[in-house]
Amino acid sequence: MNIEINHVEGKQKKQVMLYALSTCIWCRKTKMLLNELGISYDYVDVDLLTHEEQERVSEIIKKFNPNAGFPTIVINDSESISGFDERKIREVLADE
Repeated sequence: MNIEINHVEGKQKKQVMLYALSTCIWCRKTKMLLNELGISYDYVDVDLLTHEEQERVSEIIKKFNPNAGFPTIVINDSESISGFDERKIREVLADE
């Protein structure tokens, strides 16, 4: 089972994976901020996946965000930002 991951071109500073919901305003704001910052990132809208894919992705998200809330940004497979935290997103991804 391969999950379709979307890619947005930009500056490749870190590996950025965004787990989002297509209907979530905070997820849309996160995508807009990443686009504004010109960050290269991958994303998946979890609510558009099959039930099996959603369960698999939920397990991945819980490793980084035990509450499994959205949006969840995973950076370099080692750290994460939970929710729309503009200050932290700018701090971690833009100021290098």
